[in-house]
Amino acid sequence: MTSLEEPVHLYAIGTAGSGKTRFASAFQRYLTQGGHGSVVVNLDPGAEQLPYAPDVDIRDWIVLGDVMDKYQLGPNGAQVVAADLLALRAEEIREAIESFRTDYVIFDTPGQTELFVFRESGRALLDAIGRERAMVAFLVDPFLAKHPSSFVAQLMLSATVNFRFGLPTANVLTKTDLIPEADAEKLLRWAAEPDELMTALLEERPDLYVQLTTDLAKVLEGMSGGVRMIGASSETLEGMEDVYAHAQNIVLGGEDLETGTRGD
Repeated sequence: MTSLEEPVHLYAIGTAGSGKTRFASAFQRYLTQGGHGSVVVNLDPGAEQLPYAPDVDIRDWIVLGDVMDKYQLGPNGAQVVAADLLALRAEEIREAIESFRTDYVIFDTPGQTELFVFRESGRALLDAIGRERAMVAFLVDPFLAKHPSSFVAQLMLSATVNFRFGLPTANVLTKTDLIPEADAEKLLRWAAEPDELMTALLEERPDLYVQLTTDLAKVLEGMSGGVRMIGASSETLEGMEDVYAHAQNIVLGGEDLETGTRGD
């Protein structure tokens, strides 16, 4: 097993239910099968059951139930307070991560994405841990993105995360094993072919609302020339090789962990 001096940091971010936890577990399994070292960091203080054993766990410092009891808050209010407390533990989390010598650090971010993305604690954590070899895997839930307008909304959220954190971002369509193959192919085409997406938008609802969404799609096209998206399944590990290759390209410039050479 090889190890880089500085690991790649991959942040799994997406809406609630998009599959962040299962993706983190699956990507670690893929890396392990390929002989690459990895650790998983759980950043969700409200997590009850995880499909992996976290190497670094925010619950060692912050537990949602304890926050609820201490501050007499409901679950939503406690999530907000817990998110802010995360920033106070950023250095301790960094030190815990640095105790491992590994190739990849996979961050399983909180279920309520907005708390990690829009509150300052998220950026404080990124700043403490370091941004040099960091990227975002933005997970798109196919069940939320099955309509053209909602698909564009997902892409806009991905663009917002990219703008907020300033990190390279890979869009990952999750749960491809749970939807018909034709539906997965359609969503991937929408990402790759902006004209096809805009045609679908106008067919959905040819009114001002869709026109606004179409304008947003044009903005995305102008920003990226088409949004590349990777189809992936946390069950079958389909697409994890593409996530790995994309990470190598955008974070390490194609450097291969095993050979120490650059990919084609």
